[in-house]
Amino acid sequence: MNKTARFLSIAAVTAFTAFGAHADEADGSQFALKFDTNRTRAEVQAEAATVAQTRSQEPAGSRVVTYSSTADRAAVRAQAAEALRLGKIPHGEFSAM
Repeated sequence: MNKTARFLSIAAVTAFTAFGAHADEADGSQFALKFDTNRTRAEVQAEAATVAQTRSQEPAGSRVVTYSSTADRAAVRAQAAEALRLGKIPHGEFSAM
């Protein structure tokens, strides 16, 4: 009984691995995109040159906005201390209000 069960399990594993051998190519060529276009090479190159000329070299969101404050430093510190004392701003490890 033990030999028969072992033989059948080996036969089943062999059969399942044989199904995997019939898969498609490993390079993914079945997913290759095919394009049909009417534009000429010169049109595409002209568009690419226009985009390159009008594009900014600065990454989006990297510009720093400067702000000059007219508030007094001591007044801001006093307001922060007052807000902390009154419980208007969180403090310590527990910051949920």
